[in-house]
This record gives sequence, structure tokens and C-alpha cells, in this order.
Amino acid sequence: MEKIFDGRKDAKLGTEKNPVHVRVKTKKRLKELEKIFKKNGWVYTFEIDRKMDEDITDLETLQNWPETVVTEEKVGRNEPCPCGSGKKYKKCCGA
Repeated sequence: MEKIFDGRKDAKLGTEKNPVHVRVKTKKRLKELEKIFKKNGWVYTFEIDRKMDEDITDLETLQNWPETVVTEEKVGRNEPCPCGSGKKYKKCCGA
């Protein structure tokens, strides 16, 4: 299945367009989480339900945001080998 870009960009998690959804069992737990949201300025919606399990996956995502991965520049075939041998990459490690 081919993904087609529709021109819409997803809003960042924790903003008014895409608030964090949290489900907790008690009001005490909600107050603990509210402190975290207010400290960081995140927008959230909550639900208190004693019968359902707690769901704070959106909060965990915001707290453990993935770091940007920077890749090294690709070595060309005719450039010196990065291993330090002095040979061309195609004759050394690129073979």
C-alpha cells in the first residue's frame, strides 16, 4: 500500500491540537500528573476510571522523546579509506 501525502502535518503531542490523553484510577494520581503537565506546559485531557487500567503512554512518550540520529557522511569509492590505511576505499574496506 502506497502512502500518499495529503498536505496535513500532525500536530506536536502536548499542544492544543493534539493534547495528551491520560487515564488514571484516582484523583490523587491525577494531581501528581497535573504537576508534571503544568511544569512543562503541556496540554492534556484526562479520564478517571477505577475499573480500567492506568494509561499514561502519551506522557511517557513526551518524557522520553527520541533523540535525533545523525548519520555519518558516506565514503565515496575513490576517497581515502577511513580506517587509515592510505588506500582508496574501493581497494581496502569497500571490497
